[in-house]
Amino acid sequence: MNDTRAGVSYSVPEGWRHDAAADRELIGAFSSRISRTSDAAPAEDATVLTGAAGRPVPSAELRRTAEGAARSNAEFFFPDAAPTLTESRRTELGGRPAHTVALDVPHDGGTARVELTVVAASGDRAAFLLALASDADDADVLADVHAVEASVALG
Repeated sequence: MNDTRAGVSYSVPEGWRHDAAADRELIGAFSSRISRTSDAAPAEDATVLTGAAGRPVPSAELRRTAEGAARSNAEFFFPDAAPTLTESRRTELGGRPAHTVALDVPHDGGTARVELTVVAASGDRAAFLLALASDADDADVLADVHAVEASVALG
């Protein structure tokens, strides 16, 4: 998958799909979306969204920016739930410094996962990946999300 607006490309795991027409209907912060539907649940059980960060993010600000953006997205997608920070770690995407934050959020009698990675600016461009999973304990979904992150190339 090549997202020219965000300046990233990434692989789409088996069982996931991309709908280019639906990308045009995303709210402004997001520029592409891939989703997975399981046999057990006909609704989407996981989504990865990408987009260009609103401003360049220097390496020194990655943690603060990622944690703030993760909480903001958790509030947007799960407005009546209090998220719990489960992970905040430095990483690398496409050879650039990045920071990943994972939040668990009470949802439909279980726990959903919000995982956001912000990659440092390359020139005047920074990007992010936002994963939403309806089941925070679904190891297959989380493995797919991490495979998408590992496949990211910038530019």
